[in-house]
Amino acid sequence: MSPTPRERARAQTEQDILRIGREHLARHGAAGLSLRAVARDLGVVSSAVYRYVRSRDELLTALLVEGYTELADAVDEALATVEPLDYRTQFLTLGAAVRDWARDEPAMYALLYGTPVPGYHAPGEQTTGPGTRVLMTLATLVEDAHRAGRLDPPPATPSATPSRDYATMRAELGLTGDDDTFGRTFLAWSGLIGAITAELFGQYGTDTFTDPGALFTQQLTLLADTLGLPA
Repeated sequence: MSPTPRERARAQTEQDILRIGREHLARHGAAGLSLRAVARDLGVVSSAVYRYVRSRDELLTALLVEGYTELADAVDEALATVEPLDYRTQFLTLGAAVRDWARDEPAMYALLYGTPVPGYHAPGEQTTGPGTRVLMTLATLVEDAHRAGRLDPPPATPSATPSRDYATMRAELGLTGDDDTFGRTFLAWSGLIGAITAELFGQYGTDTFTDPGALFTQQLTLLADTLGLPA
């Protein structure tokens, strides 16, 4: 059944609120987001916006879900062009897709992976699914390589691992990697996010690296080696 004119109008207003919210996010940051300011730019009184978004926190949650979903969709689209059994190229493509999206959407990336917004707590029932899609894509990639016997052994065994947490993940997600494989997966994930964050937010300094793309390529290659994905 096609949506009614009223349903279409409501959907359009919700899209406009998110669009304006993203514009304000880029100008003022997440902490400066204001529903009153969004209503002003939308051309309505603030009470009208509350029919669609009840609070600033609800708007932040909607922006988080939208950002996580866009990022995951961009990664999926990039991976669709890669041979499924070429696990190393899959990882390199995943990392490059995350960086490309972050450079195109720095304010949204900052909302997703930057400093937490004071006083805001993301509702897990709404954000966990979208927020873990890219990580789960990485974990599935490593799991597939593990099952295919395509992971090189780690250079050394860690002295301690969060084995109980890893065991819970295995049971919940149906994964089979050992503790070393889980550890390398999370190290690669944190290394990827850390490398992009350092570049995007100028943490290297303005003149340290004249070719940040070359630096990121090296970092991504080293992370692929850390995962044990053979060239």
